[in-house]
Amino acid sequence: MTITIPDLPALRARHPEAVAEAWARRARRPLIGTGGRLMIVAADHPARGSLAVGDRPLAMANRADLLERLCVALSRPGVDGVLATADVLEDLLLLGVLENKVVMGSMNRGGLAGAAFELDDRFTGHRARDIERLRLDAGKLLLRIDYDDPGSLTTMESAARAVDDMAARRLPLFVEPFVSRRVDGRVRNDLSAGAVTRSVAIASGLGGTSAYTWLKLPVTDDPDDMAEVLGTSTLPVVLLGGEIGEGPDVQAAAYERWRKALRLPTVQGMVVGRSLLYPAEGTVAQAVDTAVGLL
Repeated sequence: MTITIPDLPALRARHPEAVAEAWARRARRPLIGTGGRLMIVAADHPARGSLAVGDRPLAMANRADLLERLCVALSRPGVDGVLATADVLEDLLLLGVLENKVVMGSMNRGGLAGAAFELDDRFTGHRARDIERLRLDAGKLLLRIDYDDPGSLTTMESAARAVDDMAARRLPLFVEPFVSRRVDGRVRNDLSAGAVTRSVAIASGLGGTSAYTWLKLPVTDDPDDMAEVLGTSTLPVVLLGGEIGEGPDVQAAAYERWRKALRLPTVQGMVVGRSLLYPAEGTVAQAVDTAVGLL
């Protein structure tokens, strides 16, 4: 039986067991496929209350629209999989679009956007045992470090234990570190070379082993600094996207920054979300195909 997006509410209400059954029979694939690179679409923003895209404050709140965009992205050649929280992954699973895809569970979503406790980023999403039980392929955590906010220490300690828990199960964990600070009450990530270098050094040393740790990193403000920044660690790296902004010149500059960074030896691919799912110009398919072409 083919499930469509309008079918999901009734299916969830009447047959909740369908989720576990679908996870059990899902066809899997290796993390790194024959192409040797990873292209993952990220959609874990809503669970942290981060719903805005550009000047649209609730762009990601329409679940049917988000799922349609994700289905298009996952159907494009060269897209390896998706990163999301349980609710989004289960919708995609029931729609049948996760077969032979890399599925990454988002682990800490407690640092709600704009909250006073934002940097005390509790693990409210997938746990290591959930990722193992559901036969997901990897996990991801967010680590923002503000030297003036004690909540960052709680997050850092929890992140280290997650590294241990995932490694004990021989499951890859993608750590997304930032050095951050509050500006006018809002958390801002520092993308200078020095700050990203410190974040790499800190994240690489988390836990009792780094054998299964990957880094999910931004391109620095000056992309020419990336080679030196990535020399801080031998851990495998994927680049994160972030919002690109509007205008062909702005988009072209962003793609060129990604292209240059993708040439570096530790970089294994990309994990990109809103800039592909909600492109400032063109369609989702066009944005995804352009990003895949960079690999």
